[in-house]
Amino acid sequence: MFRGFLSVLVLTVFLVTSQAFAAETIKIGFNIPLTGDIPEVGEGSKNAAEMYLADINGAGGLEVGGKKYMLEFVYMDNESKAESAVTAALKLIDQAEVVAIIGPNSSKQAVPGGGTANENRTPMISPWSTNPNTTLDRPWVFRAAFLDPFQGPVAANFAAKKFGAKTAAVLYDVNNDYSVGLAEVFKSAWEAKGLGPVVAYESNGTKDQDFSAQLTTIIAAKPDFIFVPENYNQVALIIPQARDLGYKGPFMGSDAWGTPDLVKLCGEECNGQYFSTHYAAAGAKGATKVFIDRYMAKYGAEPADYAALTWDSIGLLVEGIKNAGKVDSNPRKMRKLIRDGLASIKSFDGITGSSKFDAQGDPIKCAVVVKISDEGTFVFEESVCPK
Repeated sequence: MFRGFLSVLVLTVFLVTSQAFAAETIKIGFNIPLTGDIPEVGEGSKNAAEMYLADINGAGGLEVGGKKYMLEFVYMDNESKAESAVTAALKLIDQAEVVAIIGPNSSKQAVPGGGTANENRTPMISPWSTNPNTTLDRPWVFRAAFLDPFQGPVAANFAAKKFGAKTAAVLYDVNNDYSVGLAEVFKSAWEAKGLGPVVAYESNGTKDQDFSAQLTTIIAAKPDFIFVPENYNQVALIIPQARDLGYKGPFMGSDAWGTPDLVKLCGEECNGQYFSTHYAAAGAKGATKVFIDRYMAKYGAEPADYAALTWDSIGLLVEGIKNAGKVDSNPRKMRKLIRDGLASIKSFDGITGSSKFDAQGDPIKCAVVVKISDEGTFVFEESVCPK
């Protein structure tokens, strides 16, 4: 009898303690590609997140409404796949019961993942997605990156000026929302300039390794440059194959090029090319330089744009939580508080630049164009800001 009573007492104390601990913790999910086509993106995002987590919890937690709460980060691998991004989001929401989600990064996963988050009334911030559909008519979904309707004209204007180009060609991934959307925006922006036509508009699949057929068609059209809005692992195959086929002209890329792994995979063939992106590590100052130096000291590598954007996404989320003013132990109620807190943010100064937010939850911020130097580093070329 006494043993039974003692067991019940111990269980009761355990449950009360567990519930109290849960109430003192803010659980945040990360829907990131730790495996698949772009695992470096997931790794960089997780690295930045672990740095941020150590800072907050090392200071005793995040202060909300005069009280401090420890943060707990739950990482879920979306395998760089659209369908897995949906599964990961559901697991984070239903099983882990997170109150908010950072990611997915790539638009290919962020568009469907954002739909799942919005349907389940869970606030989500995509660090790296530039496709408008990620946030379109989704009041629970936000982002830290500029949009393709801005990035496309940036690429078109820069190429026309830098290369003196009159004609362009495009090669894009037909299975990737990001690539399809940015290719379309670029084509429209280029044609609107009235300099000359897009002489070739070719597509490939995500798993393709041989691009010779598409490149042969493009080269035969004699474009002044080739725009390639594809992930870095594909670019590292496309550029060397184009050179092997005799193409000697320049390439223009987009933010999906922005990882040091591009240079590791591509080698010298990618040197001298340009791409638009979110920030340039070279010559960084202030808080941006502090982040870069700390990241390099901890991980031995320069942080790519998705790592810096993950840092800013967490910063946005922290500000949204603070704006909520309190922490509710009920995940559903807390999600609503955070969503409203995020929606109330009008501007944010991050390490990837200052942003103002429109009614759609999208940031209005500057882009940069970088050059891949002869040493294989990303060198700042120019900054382009919205008018």
